[in-house]
Amino acid sequence: MPSAPDDDELVKWWSLVIEGCLTTHDRLMGEITERFGLSPVSFEVLLRLARAPGHRLPMTHLARATSLSSGGFTKVADRMCAAHLIHRSPSGKDRRITYACLTEHGADVARRARTTCADLLRHLLLAPLGHEESRALAETMRVLRDSSRN
Repeated sequence: MPSAPDDDELVKWWSLVIEGCLTTHDRLMGEITERFGLSPVSFEVLLRLARAPGHRLPMTHLARATSLSSGGFTKVADRMCAAHLIHRSPSGKDRRITYACLTEHGADVARRARTTCADLLRHLLLAPLGHEESRALAETMRVLRDSSRN
């Protein structure tokens, strides 16, 4: 049975995880920004809206999901509205709720950017790790995410 890692080894392991994630994420988002003019947050918003029922979500939900304040998300939404990626729609039931909704153009950009992202991930993730290790990595990161929320 392997011995427990000492402090230096444990910190080194974590540093490698962070470096691998950041390097891959930076390369991926750099390509998405270059090809589609999307910031990482705008890309995340488009993907979330593309998966959402009716392609709409409350703006407060999107702010939380992207770790932005409501004011910070409002600025992102303003830029996305100006680019005709989303539009705002008030709730018919609750005046406090405003939805961010994909436009047709936004849905098209989301589809093309998601396809590009998947192609890049095949190169950046699947090629070096393989299918099973990539799946295991995703599941490991899910466990870390969920355990950190407690």
